[in-house]
Amino acid sequence: MNPRRASLIVAGAALCLVMSFAVTRARGLAFIGDLDRQASAARDAVGGKGVTLNFRDRYGWLTRHPVLSGGRDLSPETRKSVAAAIAAVPGIAGVSWARGGDERAVLAHCQDDVERILETRTIRFGEASTRLEPSSERLLGEVARSLRPCVGSIIAVTGHTDASGNQKVNVALSQARAEAVRSALIARGIPATNLRAAGLGSARPVEGLDPLDPANRRIEFSVLYTAPVKPTPIDTPGPE
Repeated sequence: MNPRRASLIVAGAALCLVMSFAVTRARGLAFIGDLDRQASAARDAVGGKGVTLNFRDRYGWLTRHPVLSGGRDLSPETRKSVAAAIAAVPGIAGVSWARGGDERAVLAHCQDDVERILETRTIRFGEASTRLEPSSERLLGEVARSLRPCVGSIIAVTGHTDASGNQKVNVALSQARAEAVRSALIARGIPATNLRAAGLGSARPVEGLDPLDPANRRIEFSVLYTAPVKPTPIDTPGPE
């Protein structure tokens, strides 16, 4: 190939790459700018004007996972409402609080809220099945709403059984049920990357209960810690 022609082809390809990057960057700025405006309006609507939203991760990339900070004078309930309102904005993939007391307070509230919901009700499945009963579908909707302010954290979904039957079968069933609950939460807007499912079978009965008691068949949720946001370019909306 003629050297001059080859150099023109290389220059043209480089120009295309530069133009493509510029267009993507401009679209990304507009997309995140719109998310920022909607999230700020949602924050203000629930009384959280003292909270700052940062739509860039630690590496400077634009992201759909805003980090919240400030608002120390707000009550824990207001802070929780702020996080929930921002997380509910279409296009936002999850929120987290800047590390520190703010984060711990919100995580504790999420954990408390879920435990309160499950104090008198249980996520139920068909006999020896991973199919959720209709009443549990509604219950999981409430659980998802309580977990939404903490979607920047790792949320553990753990399945348990009683001690009747074969232990290996029990472990497999509890794992499958935890996976079913995880899938149900994903369908309700909790990011898949923030959910972990595990099945323990009958290894951890409820304190004070006979291991054979059917009340040991349960699903537990634990809000563990804030997950780091990966250094990626703008992650466009799509299935988690």
